[in-house]
Amino acid sequence: MNKIPVGILGATGMVGQQYIALLEGHPWFEVRYLAASPRSAGKQYSDAVFGRWHATGNAAGFSGFSDAVGKLIVQDANDVAKAEAAHKKGDLAFVFSAVALSKDETAKLECDYAAAGIPVVSNNSAHRSDPDVPMLIPEINAAHTGIIPSQQKNHGWDKGFIVVKPNCSIQSYMIPVYALMKAGYAIDKMFITTMQAVSGAGYPGLSSLDLIDNIIPHLAGEEEKSEKEPLKIFGSIEGGEIVSAKKPVISAHCNRVPVVDGHSACVSLQFATGAGSVGTAKPSLEEIASIWRNFKSLPQELQLPMAPEHPIILRKEADRPQPRLDRNNDKAMAVTVGALRPCNLFDIRFTGLSHNTVRGAAGGGILNAELLKAQGFIN
Repeated sequence: MNKIPVGILGATGMVGQQYIALLEGHPWFEVRYLAASPRSAGKQYSDAVFGRWHATGNAAGFSGFSDAVGKLIVQDANDVAKAEAAHKKGDLAFVFSAVALSKDETAKLECDYAAAGIPVVSNNSAHRSDPDVPMLIPEINAAHTGIIPSQQKNHGWDKGFIVVKPNCSIQSYMIPVYALMKAGYAIDKMFITTMQAVSGAGYPGLSSLDLIDNIIPHLAGEEEKSEKEPLKIFGSIEGGEIVSAKKPVISAHCNRVPVVDGHSACVSLQFATGAGSVGTAKPSLEEIASIWRNFKSLPQELQLPMAPEHPIILRKEADRPQPRLDRNNDKAMAVTVGALRPCNLFDIRFTGLSHNTVRGAAGGGILNAELLKAQGFIN
């Protein structure tokens, strides 16, 4: 089959590099358009990233970029007209957005691309709270793409639209929590403490003097994202917008720890029971383990290349998951859980782990794009 030509905005940054490494050899998509800041524009990509390549690679172990990608001339991401011309020629079907701009600048730029008829699959937070923009974890809320026609109508866009992925840290526990909800158990409260890897701060990020022998608490904006974004993902489309769920109530503590890749989260859950709840009983630990082991959400017939075969991997050892041992599980797209046990404050507690620059960033964006292709939104 002819591969779909894709572009990457912010192609020289850490997430942009990860997109390039993960897309090498992708069966559906081919990188044909790269854009970054004005200081990189006009350079061959190989020159633009010389001495600062940091991508960890794809499932086949490829961690670089092909000669064809290296020879691509980097465009100015602000030059939407250049991207629109490539789109009209058939050299650019959609873009992955990983630009490192202010929230307002990002919001405007992504809207400009969508207005030019170019779908945007974004890693950024600028549009996550927009009621007509789906924020996707495909195993949980693939149906939220149904809001796209309303988004296009609201903005007067023809073929362009914006889809976003959520904050990287919440993906270390959202699928296991959803699996319990899907099984019929309503969750009333969640208490979460995240331990977030340094790669989540970008490059060069924190100085070694800040982080060695240290933990950085209260990461700016992370707690708010962790408490609000899950409710939108668990929400529903009503009256032409996505309405956030009211439960669970979430309290989050977010910390930066001296780990290179892999966000971990310690999670305590309280189930809702009685009148008005979805679930009428609390699951046993054995039932929870069975739900997690058997969880499959995406229809097999979609055969999305980036989707993990096992979205949730349950470890029995008391000291797992660990970032070094478990972050690359199932193409680095699985959520690994462990330390499942009773909680003295709520009902249960467990630890979750996901790879923040793959599942939580570029890999999650690619999975979103695969879902959009399978549903006919991009071609």
